[in-house]
Formats: sequence, C-alpha cells, structure tokens
Amino acid sequence: MPLGTLRATAHHAGARSADVIVIGAGIIGAACARSLARSGLSVIVLERSAAASGTSAKGEGNLLVSDKGPGAELRLAQYAGSLWPSVVAELRTELGPDFPSLEYERKGGLVVATTDAGAAPLLAFAAGQRAAGVDALPVGIEEALELEPELNPAATAAVFYPDDAQVQPVAATEALLASARRSGATVHIDARVTGAIRSQLHPDTVTGVRTTAGEFHAPHVIVAAGPWSGEVAEALGVSLPVRPRRGMVLVTTRMPHRIFHKVYDGDYFGATQSSDAALQTSSVVESTAAGTVLIGSSREQIGFDERLRVEVLRGIAAKSLRLFPFLENASIMRTYGGFRPFMPDHLPVIGADHRAPGLWHASGHEGAGIGLSLATAEILAAQLLGTTPPTDAAPFSLARASLAPHLGSAA
Repeated sequence: MPLGTLRATAHHAGARSADVIVIGAGIIGAACARSLARSGLSVIVLERSAAASGTSAKGEGNLLVSDKGPGAELRLAQYAGSLWPSVVAELRTELGPDFPSLEYERKGGLVVATTDAGAAPLLAFAAGQRAAGVDALPVGIEEALELEPELNPAATAAVFYPDDAQVQPVAATEALLASARRSGATVHIDARVTGAIRSQLHPDTVTGVRTTAGEFHAPHVIVAAGPWSGEVAEALGVSLPVRPRRGMVLVTTRMPHRIFHKVYDGDYFGATQSSDAALQTSSVVESTAAGTVLIGSSREQIGFDERLRVEVLRGIAAKSLRLFPFLENASIMRTYGGFRPFMPDHLPVIGADHRAPGLWHASGHEGAGIGLSLATAEILAAQLLGTTPPTDAAPFSLARASLAPHLGSAA
C-alpha cells in the first residue's frame, strides 16, 4: 500500500490516532516502531506495564547463529546479524554519548560437547550449518583451551562461531524506543489492551483497540507482546498459539574476566527445538561487561508461574560445571527468570493476520527475539508499506500449514 494511502486512512485526529498501533514495548515492538516511524508513518506504542519490563529485561542479549539449524530461522538470523553493527552505529550517532552503551560485542561463540556421545552430533550439525553459509569452525581441544583457558579439558569436541554476538537487551530496547520517539512515535505505558475496535462496514476489520487507558485508533494494529501475545490476540478476537516458556538464569558476583566468549553445551540446540513442556536444562555461560557471569539455561512450560524453584537452579548450576569447573567456587549474587514466547512449530509469526484485516503479528521468537528483532521489524515494515521484504517472509506467515491446527477464526 502506498505511503500516502496509509496516511490518508488514519483518522480520529489527535494523540490517540495514528497510522499504526504497536502493542508491546519490548525489543520487538520497539524495533517495529522505529522502522515504521522512520518510514514516515505515525506510530503509537501501547505497553501494559513499563517499557522493556517483560521478556526483554529477562534475557541475556543473545545475537546467535550458532544455535540454529539450516532453514528459515537461520536465514532470518543471518540477515539480522548483518543489521546490528549499522543500527548500533546509527543509534550511537543519533542518541549521543550520554545515552547508555548498548554493550554490543561480536564476541563469538564456542559450542562444546562434554560427552563422547555428543561429539559426532555437534560436528555434524556444524557441517550442515557451513553448507548454509554459517562460519562454523571445528577446533581441537587445545585450540578451544586457547580460546577459553578455564574450559573443562575433558571436552570431546568444540566448534567456534565468530559471528555470534551479544547486546545489553534493556539498553537496546530503550535506544530503539528513543529513536522511534525522535521520529514522532508516542509511547503509552500502563495501557493494557482489552478489546478490538472494528469497522462498522467490515466487521472483520480491526481499526483500533480499547485499553485500560482508553481507545486508540489506527488502520494497522501490530501485536508484539512477546509471551503475552496469545492473551492480547484473544482480547482482539483471534487465536494465536503463543505460549509462555519459563527460563531462569544465575548471576555470579563480579570477578576478573575468566570467560571470553559465549560458551554452551552442544545439547542446547536440542532444548531450543524441543516442544516438551517438562523441565529441560542446558549449559550456557558467559561474562558481562560488568564482570559478572551469567549461567543458564532452563526451559519449561508452566504458564506464567513466577515462583522460584530450587530444583531448576540446581540443575542449571550442575550442568555449568561440566563446562567450567572453576564455577564451583563462584558466589551467586542473584537469580532471575522470564518467559519466552513459544510457538508450536518453533518459528515466529511476522506479518498480516489473514482472518482480521488491519491486524498484524510480530511474535513467537522464543529465546531468539533480541537477535531477530531488527530483521523482524524490517520484514514487517516492508509488508505493511507494500514493498518487497528484504528476506523471504513466507515461512513466518500466520497462514503457514504448520499452524493450521492451532488457529481459530476471527471472532
């Protein structure tokens, strides 16, 4: 749709009307708001609590290709990886030196097999990734120990991924939102969506939303509410099979840097792709710029249950020692948990809702939303503006066959 046509369709003049409403002020919503506002559209962002207070505040800031097998998600991650350096530079220039650092670092990732049985699958997985264009470099144990001197020398195989990177997720979200505001976007906090406003002439068409802060109108409404997207979609009268998947992380006290890359066990990929609702733990360890060490990770589907479970923390801690035995003597300063937006086919939804014209989705990225945010925003903005997406968007369509059993009709 031409830009002029889009702008002409926005009505109900005033601060509660725009060309686009984005529901969710996490990193996906922030990235979408920035891309759309910089394209010349007026944008309203609605957030149920505070900006960057949900999943984006509870993650490690992973920008990974190493944990993705050949296919649509890997291609999306490769495209996303190409965007981050330039966007970080743009934000630094735009927001100035007083804005907090995004702590973007292309530190590289080291994936390690800790058992004899895990060595061959890890190397085979890396070979498949290389065929798909990933820089996946098998390294001997001696070379792995040069990269990570504290690594357990009993490791049986290792693969180095120089393109893996990291960003501080809250800082990145806040920077993207600040940039969107500079392009005219407005952000409303404490505005929980309670229902859809629909066209009187075309009852399936969404033309705005009702919230606890009042009504907002726009010809395009984007659901980017992370693990709460299913609830938001239901309030808007459609089904969306996004479910919360709980995860927890341990944080050590500060120490001299003894871990220099993102390091994880080869069984991590299997955990990310599993649909099992039961508890799964796998070892992911990295240092932060502040000198703490983040130790993850866990996955379980227990709804939005936020209770601390000692058995989960115990499982995470035990597996981390397989990678770095020295952590046995580390002091844990705190723990935190969050919810990933899980999809039954392990792919995000990016694009229009075929059941409800005017409704769009950008959700279901599970644990990869930080890294995939910029690419998601570019795809969605291109679709909404009627231009060609920068990478194939078809695998992320809500109308894909793998989601058919999970979708209902518009209310």
